[in-house]
Amino acid sequence: MAKAVTTLAAKLKRIEVLAMDVDGTLTDGSIQLAESGEEIKGFHSRDGIGLKLWKLAGRESAFITARHSKAVTRRAGEVGVRDVILGSADKANTLRSLCARRGVTLEQVAFMGDDLQDLSAMLIAGLSIAVADAPPEVRDRVDLVTKARGGQAAVREAIETLLKAQGKFTAAVNHFLPK
Repeated sequence: MAKAVTTLAAKLKRIEVLAMDVDGTLTDGSIQLAESGEEIKGFHSRDGIGLKLWKLAGRESAFITARHSKAVTRRAGEVGVRDVILGSADKANTLRSLCARRGVTLEQVAFMGDDLQDLSAMLIAGLSIAVADAPPEVRDRVDLVTKARGGQAAVREAIETLLKAQGKFTAAVNHFLPK
């Protein structure tokens, strides 16, 4: 029996959780170290508003990164990201564990990343998203590629695409408008 083909529109509609890599997805991929050894990361403010829109629409998000960084934990708190998994050596298994904790299926989760270490999670997620500057080995294997590069509001672009497909974009935006 042939496997049913799921359209991109159908995949977009069923996403409840957006999980994402950090370096190269939420940031431009550069890793800056202070003399103290602490990492310094630059996050795009529009990605933060996008994550807030996602939460206002009743959806959840997660950061899954191989690195350890206090900046990532702090940013997650600022934008309402509930799950922050640092030091993940196997993002596919981390994503499976996240689904089990959240009570959602892999089909209900999108994974967004930028490089080879993200492919294992991208390929098992219900929707895979890559940033525009991901290498071709990644871009050629995913469902959706953003126009924006990592760290340049690519996450916001993905969230708007998801919310528009789900019919939730306007209601989420209305939370920012005067009453």
